[in-house]
Amino acid sequence: MRLLLVEDNERLLALIRAALAKAGFEADGLTTAAEAEEAVRSVDYAALVLDLGLPDQDGLTLLKTLRGAGFALPILILTARGGLDERVRGLDAGADDYLVKPFAQEELLARIRVLLRRPGGLLGDMMELGEVSLNTTTREVSIHGRPQLLSPRETAVLEMLLRRAGRVVPKKLVEDHLFGLAADFGSNAVEVYVHRLRKRLGEAQAGVQIHTIRGVGYLIARG
Repeated sequence: MRLLLVEDNERLLALIRAALAKAGFEADGLTTAAEAEEAVRSVDYAALVLDLGLPDQDGLTLLKTLRGAGFALPILILTARGGLDERVRGLDAGADDYLVKPFAQEELLARIRVLLRRPGGLLGDMMELGEVSLNTTTREVSIHGRPQLLSPRETAVLEMLLRRAGRVVPKKLVEDHLFGLAADFGSNAVEVYVHRLRKRLGEAQAGVQIHTIRGVGYLIARG
């Protein structure tokens, strides 16, 4: 799943993105509030990690703008402002959690996982359908109990489909979570990954099928 990380310290931004990638998360990194607001309006992110000390606008102002516009994605504030009043102000403005710098990467990852496991969140530890199992923490996929070697993006597509098993997943949503703000992907990139995943599941007799709903998206179901 794809996260948005807004942090004006580019070195810290790179370090956090690397930690998120190692934990199995895709992440777009931005440095200004204006860029962040445009991104949230364009891409369906699973969560937002937001610094408050941004160069063009205070992060709390952006937070209030997003909540006022009806965006309900989980938001974790990541900031050096550690006073009680600051934490209360951030939570009252609509943040779901508040982490003070400096912090341990392990704690940041744990807090993100907690946010995504809350009711209505997108994260569960184990997902199963037919003979397919996906551990969302370790990113391990097994079929009939045997480990399968899938690429990170094939695994990401499988996760999206399993989370919405029996429902159509719009192609645009798959694009958002695979590529986010990246512009360097082909028009048929999603079809390529879905085709590869469908082939792997079929060859392994996984007991599930991926259906293409023309003009809409994809659906996974037992079959």
